[in-house]
Amino acid sequence: MAHQIKFIMVGGFLGAGKTTTLGRLAKYYSDQGLNVGVVTNDQAADLVDTNALRSQGLHVGEVAGACFCCHFNALMDTIEELGSEQKPDVILAEPVGSCTDLVATVIQPIKRLFDADFSILPYAVLMKPSHGLKILKNDKGSGFSPKAAYILKKQLEEADLILINRIDELSTEEVDEITALVNEQFPGTPVLRTSALTGEGFEPLLEFLEQDGDFGSKILDIDYDIYAEGEAELGWLNSSVHISAENSFSLDQLLLDVISQLQTSFKEKSVETAHLKTIGLWEGFFGVANLVSNDSEPRLSLSSDCTVTEADLIVNARVACDPEALTAQVMQVLQNCAQALNAKLEFRQTQSFRPGRPVPTHRYATPQ
Repeated sequence: MAHQIKFIMVGGFLGAGKTTTLGRLAKYYSDQGLNVGVVTNDQAADLVDTNALRSQGLHVGEVAGACFCCHFNALMDTIEELGSEQKPDVILAEPVGSCTDLVATVIQPIKRLFDADFSILPYAVLMKPSHGLKILKNDKGSGFSPKAAYILKKQLEEADLILINRIDELSTEEVDEITALVNEQFPGTPVLRTSALTGEGFEPLLEFLEQDGDFGSKILDIDYDIYAEGEAELGWLNSSVHISAENSFSLDQLLLDVISQLQTSFKEKSVETAHLKTIGLWEGFFGVANLVSNDSEPRLSLSSDCTVTEADLIVNARVACDPEALTAQVMQVLQNCAQALNAKLEFRQTQSFRPGRPVPTHRYATPQ
């Protein structure tokens, strides 16, 4: 049989830890001497994840402007471009965190149209504890409507493997509670407990991915009206700015200040954060800070450990509020942070919108 590319897609809700997981997987396979390509995905350009992964030296392509399912041809073109010099051994794909029905619209089309080129490995979906626990318990205080919660549940339903991530942030009792809920509501689906940040539970994940089997075959019974309305409840913002000051400042502290002030602003307006990320870049140095819910602590997921007088910043915000209001809040916080440093702020590009109704390029209702 001709050389087949291992296709590994890692799904999960916004803020579940997909990018960190893919970065860890990419390092593992690269250390094995394999040629690895990574494909990121977003509804708009200027994605923090793409910049963060490239800054780690990874070979990254991006599908921007729509999800994999609606830009399927762009996904396959991007994979081809990643192999323009050397055919990859492994493709790691990170879909948009508000998307589901990916087995029917991404994995099955690859199986049917590119079967000779790809080997489909288990489709792993990360469970985000901060929102997932409340949603599985039907807690009305989850911060999201039932339609948005519907997406998270459907993501878990189509998984070959459910990864309860971020266990480093949880007590043993909380991990056990989430595990019991997942096992009860998604019986028969294997469950692993992991921390993409620390690497705990990573070895069992690698072992599971190496299994042989008919993976990517769980076709959802899904209501696209509910799906579309749930996704459209989120305001989506990507903004890039340049900041410069006469006096030096800590890049990492600036990133945390931006995240913390936005968290305060969102809480004051009673709008829930699905995911908030910012990356700071300066002459090869970079840092990333993020927030995965209003009740979580802002975290520096990647430290730059540098003091600078200027930097490029990218902010990605996925928040349950009107896009215009979201833009105003982000711009105000960035201006406040710049003013505190006596710095100049140059807005380069800002995109803010609600995702449109998903219209998949292909959808197969029965598995191959």
